Amino acid sequence: MGLMDKAKNAVDEAAGKAKETVGKLTDNERLEAEGKAEQTRADAKQTGEDVKDVFKG
Repeated sequence: MGLMDKAKNAVDEAAGKAKETVGKLTDNERLEAEGKAEQTRADAKQTGEDVKDVFKG
């Protein structure tokens, strides 16, 4: 996996966490759910890339 992919996944996960936190603080369930979903997508991408790396090596 390229360094840029890892960085993008980390940024996406951090953005999701921030959105989730803001949603909790403002009692905005939709924003909180969007943040959780963004984190899940970033985690899934990271896992997929990790699996690819295992089979490359």
